[in-house]
Amino acid sequence: MRNMRVLVVDDDEVQLRNLCALIGGWGFQTESAQDGVAALEKIAQFQPTVLVTDLKMPRMDGFELLRRLKKEPNRLASIVLTAFGSLDLAISTVHDLGAFWFLERPVEPKALQLLLERASAQASLQNETDRLHRMMSYSGVLDEMTGVSASMKEVFSLIQQVAPTTAGVLVTGESGTGKELVARALHRLSARRDCPFLGINCAALPDALIESELFGHERGAFTGALETRLGCFELAHRGTLLLDEIGEMPLATQGKLLRVLEDSRVRRLGGKAEREVDVRIVAATNNLLEAGVNAGTFRRDLFYRLNVFRIQLPPLRERMDDLLPLIETLIPRLNRKHSTSVVGVSPEVIQRFEGHSWPGNIRELRNVLERSTVLAGTGTIQIQHLPRELDPRGHKAPESPAEFHFEPGMTMNDAERQIILSTLRHAQNNKRKTAEILGISLRTLVTRLKEYRTPNAEE
Repeated sequence: MRNMRVLVVDDDEVQLRNLCALIGGWGFQTESAQDGVAALEKIAQFQPTVLVTDLKMPRMDGFELLRRLKKEPNRLASIVLTAFGSLDLAISTVHDLGAFWFLERPVEPKALQLLLERASAQASLQNETDRLHRMMSYSGVLDEMTGVSASMKEVFSLIQQVAPTTAGVLVTGESGTGKELVARALHRLSARRDCPFLGINCAALPDALIESELFGHERGAFTGALETRLGCFELAHRGTLLLDEIGEMPLATQGKLLRVLEDSRVRRLGGKAEREVDVRIVAATNNLLEAGVNAGTFRRDLFYRLNVFRIQLPPLRERMDDLLPLIETLIPRLNRKHSTSVVGVSPEVIQRFEGHSWPGNIRELRNVLERSTVLAGTGTIQIQHLPRELDPRGHKAPESPAEFHFEPGMTMNDAERQIILSTLRHAQNNKRKTAEILGISLRTLVTRLKEYRTPNAEE
């Protein structure tokens, strides 16, 4: 631990020299700087483990120095030195700017030595945690995700590269591929890991409520607003906000969202004051936003703002190398949930799984395994424990979808109508299943069916 490097920042030359001598006497490597500007240069060259800094300095003070370091991917453990009587200021600095701890002047040597030891230990622990995350990703596990296929290893690599940064991320992929798991991994592998993670499904909320959920509202802002309510941006302050199915967000709300993203300030519905928010946005969609941009249903400027860094999740049918690792990961979790003792699946079940197209992706696999685990209870999952779509014995096969009749000159809208209505018949009028097969949201399907003026189908 004595090979840890300490950067001391203080505009008082005598105190700076004395602190460096004191810390160096304990076996730490030391460097010094007399303000925040010089400190940033030294950090790039010296790469310290711990920062010991004063708050009041010329050019760039300790507040701005800590504020800038907080945005860096590799967080530096910082000890703040504060004048006597500035305890409240020091505590708020530790809380708001992420400093490790504070010491009042004159500095008590034993207290400083103890804090340096603890800060160094914290840095070592964080380095080891990062190393283990890298090792786990090489072995096919990252956070709550599992995958040994080349496509998933690429996804893991992208997550690890972008997670420590502040860049917004757009996660795309079919329904059930694990977009929320990617968002949670981005949060847990970032400096925001100790702050809130919130998710909102933009397709699940009525247009009248989505702005209240996002931005909050004041009491009396609208009928039924009986009390002030914080929105997701305020609740996720300093954390991460997942905007799932972002392509379904109403156009009017998209404009307000863009302004919040650009200004980092939010105004509650019915309110006058704007509040500063520091939130990392992860947007997710199972539709191509570019198509929405071209169709005029999604703002082009918002698309560019969200699409800073894109992670595309492959469907399960294109990563069948991950089937066995996923089963081995999911079954122990399901055993704990249902107090069962299933040890695996039979070769016949594996064969049936490998021949299935998995339109619902990982979500469908988990649901199938959960049902089968409950039915089996113990031992091995057999063919008879599978749902009817995977065990057709004794079950009437579902009616095949009607053939499409495409003709020269047919419009895209007419072709889309044929595909949707035929798939709806194939799914026996089940709209939710139809949406999953087509890879669109239930809200989009319902909108299309209203345009076709079809009778209501069951959900």
